[in-house]
Amino acid sequence: MEFFKIRRDIPFMRHALIFNIVSLLTFLAAVFFLFSRGLHLSVEFTGGTLMEVSYSQPADLTAIRSAVAKLGLNDVQVQNFGTARDVLIRMPAKKGETTAQQSDTVLVALKALDPSANLRRTEFVGPQVGDELAVDGLKALASVVVGIMIYLALRFEWKFAVAAIIANLHDVIIILGFFAFFQWEFSLPVLAAVLAVLGYSVNESVVIFDRIRENFRRYRKMTTVEIINNAITSTISRTIITHGSTQLMVLSMLLFGGATLHYFALALTIGILFGIYSSVFVAAAIAMWLGIQREDLVKSGGVKKDEDPNDPNAGATV
Repeated sequence: MEFFKIRRDIPFMRHALIFNIVSLLTFLAAVFFLFSRGLHLSVEFTGGTLMEVSYSQPADLTAIRSAVAKLGLNDVQVQNFGTARDVLIRMPAKKGETTAQQSDTVLVALKALDPSANLRRTEFVGPQVGDELAVDGLKALASVVVGIMIYLALRFEWKFAVAAIIANLHDVIIILGFFAFFQWEFSLPVLAAVLAVLGYSVNESVVIFDRIRENFRRYRKMTTVEIINNAITSTISRTIITHGSTQLMVLSMLLFGGATLHYFALALTIGILFGIYSSVFVAAAIAMWLGIQREDLVKSGGVKKDEDPNDPNAGATV
């Protein structure tokens, strides 16, 4: 299925160096902000108080957030839990107050807003739990990276694997850089979005790499640069359909999903946009600079019926 078909190949690789210099500067800026400002971690990572409150009627989450914010508590997560009448509130630890004192203060504010507010439970999430979550998250990220490298090296060639993983890490670091620069809250849903972007971005790289491999077999007189340009051009329509429909869904979550899904959708939005960019201008360009060529993707075999037996490339398969 194609919206349109481009007759002439677009010379993407002609400007690859310029785009990669921009990518490098953006990447370095993201790394700088990660080290200078750090991530603004949520309660799951830093520790804090968790409250479950029930109401006699559907709760107004916006009013609850405003009431809690007036108490001087920032970065409070308020979301429905189970039903529209049950609310889960996560608050960061506050100096000079115990969990009981903090929950009592919040409950008084909630009862002033709605007398039917009833505290069901209150818990303290310790920093040790947060540390374990952070370590497990890093392990998950490392496992995904290693798995992607092994998969691409087995399916294609090690140069493609190196190019794809550099492009994917480029996307991840830039997402984290945005969160560090703007001090957006980094929570477990955002971590899940980062892992999803890794898989999503590598999928686009695989599509382009697969077309490059096909082109090396079909167009024997083309140079490597021409092969890559043709592969990217021929997949543009597919890219627009796939990423456009995905982005529409993510934007709906960003605009209408409320505060609970806001940063999750924001991370996905940034990741999808940079994923398209990096697959074309980073992954493909790095594979080209690593010297990818027909011989890297060709295995010897018998001469096919539709091939000229006098052709030196006859019998080559990709």
